[in-house]
Amino acid sequence: MRNWLVLLCPCVFAAALHLWLRLRSPSPARAPGAGPADQLVALFPQWKPHHYDVVVGVLSARNNHELRNVIRNTWLKHLIQHPALSQRVLVKFIIGAHGCEVPVEDREDPYSCKLLNITNPVLNQEIEAFSLSEDTSSGLSEDQVVSVSFRVLYPIVITSLGVFYDASDVGFRRNITVRLYQAEQEEALFSARFSPPSCGVQVNKLWYKPVEQFILPESFEGTIVWESQDHQGLVSRNLHKVTVNDGGGVLRVIAAGEGALPHEFMDGVEGVAGGFIYTIQGSRWSTCISHLK
Repeated sequence: MRNWLVLLCPCVFAAALHLWLRLRSPSPARAPGAGPADQLVALFPQWKPHHYDVVVGVLSARNNHELRNVIRNTWLKHLIQHPALSQRVLVKFIIGAHGCEVPVEDREDPYSCKLLNITNPVLNQEIEAFSLSEDTSSGLSEDQVVSVSFRVLYPIVITSLGVFYDASDVGFRRNITVRLYQAEQEEALFSARFSPPSCGVQVNKLWYKPVEQFILPESFEGTIVWESQDHQGLVSRNLHKVTVNDGGGVLRVIAAGEGALPHEFMDGVEGVAGGFIYTIQGSRWSTCISHLK
């Protein structure tokens, strides 16, 4: 390798020196006011600058060779062959410096490079998504609107929505609404309203109420919002002070800064002011396990 570099360096130096001398030597054909850029174009006609009305950048992953070829053989081919459009429109593929070694079918979602890691999912059982440790105090906060976002990595069904309760209260004395939104949707998929006469069922440190059941498919992204209808704040905790029961990897909480866009129709702070109960749709998973066996 060093021998090649020793041979190559004089050649590069000679080419640079030749180019420098050509640029400094007077040229009778040069137009008045022509600069070094014009001289480079004279030496290398293929470097002639070109003005385009539209420049299109196509973002593409490094391993998407077939998809890029489809573009090249369809509308891009037509554009290049068109006498007028080819002079006005420039198309360039924008490809990342590093690829992803995880196959698309093994990723958490098609647009990330995180390995899908589902191990021993708990089937046919109700799972509490969030729980507090026994020594965690349950005091009120000043936050009247609290929300948390999550992604579904395997189909689930949410059966109940819940709120934390104040341990100092006897019974339930609050008015709180809990809503589930799908990402980028203004209307809630379903909601639950908690009030003193209709507070639901107490389980551990939460009050739960049943909701209309929908299958949330794989790659579903949602946001749960707790909103206090009283002048008091919610009983809430930040994400680091609650235990997330992900059912073996089928559920992932999305914290701020992980690339997820916040729900544009909600206010409040990131945190957890309750939870939800869900079940894992196990028929397809059982079929996959049987097939592997």
